[in-house]
Amino acid sequence: MEYTHTPVMLRECVDGLDIHADGIYADATLGRGGHGLEIVRRLTTGRLIAFDTDAQAIEESSVRLAQYADKITFVHSNFSRLAETLKDLGIAGVDGVLFDLGVSSPQLDDESRGFSYMADAPLDMRMDRQNPLTAWEIVNRWPEQELRRIFYEYGEERYSSRIAANIVRRRENKTIDTTFELVDVIKSSVPAAAKREKQHPAKRVFQAVRIAVNDELESLSSGLNQAMDALNPGGRLVVISFHSLEDRIVKNAIRSRENGCTCPPGLPVCVCGFVKTMESVTRKPLTPTEQELRDNPRSRSAKVRIARKI
Repeated sequence: MEYTHTPVMLRECVDGLDIHADGIYADATLGRGGHGLEIVRRLTTGRLIAFDTDAQAIEESSVRLAQYADKITFVHSNFSRLAETLKDLGIAGVDGVLFDLGVSSPQLDDESRGFSYMADAPLDMRMDRQNPLTAWEIVNRWPEQELRRIFYEYGEERYSSRIAANIVRRRENKTIDTTFELVDVIKSSVPAAAKREKQHPAKRVFQAVRIAVNDELESLSSGLNQAMDALNPGGRLVVISFHSLEDRIVKNAIRSRENGCTCPPGLPVCVCGFVKTMESVTRKPLTPTEQELRDNPRSRSAKVRIARKI
């Protein structure tokens, strides 16, 4: 299949990394290599460490980036094992780390993966197909209280209680096996006004189930902290997030190292022992330009945060 994925906010991310030709960079979420390609093109004696939990993404990107293979180390692993991987590779520090937290277009467009509420497919949603937990298992086996929790916490779904109750009621008679069957339950659970909103009524629940399947939030917190620890002085952290939960985790992770002093206001000197190790490069997150929104509508909710190791 011809590669058609357009990397989100490519210029902002590459500029944000402030790439040096001899530097070592980590692409924590390689996907189909859109961002990674632009990083490695700028390297001479440098190296790119490319992570992805999706073996298919690693396989396809290794073909796409074949001409730069001598400068790339592909790693089939979650970025929550970034520190362990760098240690195994004998790398003491890196000059930049990029996280693109979105589901890639090829994953969304591959109906067999079950990520999209716009195509009928088996309930899967695994980034790593070796993961034993699937969306089907969550939807059909998890208790109502847990479904309600993830819909509310991970999807910020207003009708989480009603949707969870209806899922449990539906599965008592027949398992919910496909994405469209789940969409049908969701649509039957929300008021008519919610169905007329610009956002698809299933978007929040699908987001919540995907996060739960892939343990995304815990992995993100761990990966961000490992990335900031691994940065050399002056090294850059660049993160693209696509929903408020992710962005909040990224903002708080940077802030904890930028302004994490816990001393009461008014003290003349810090006594809590806080040492500032990161600083934001931009005061507010960057968002897509009007041109990018026209060229790549899937970038609509993207936010890019950039920070520098002191």
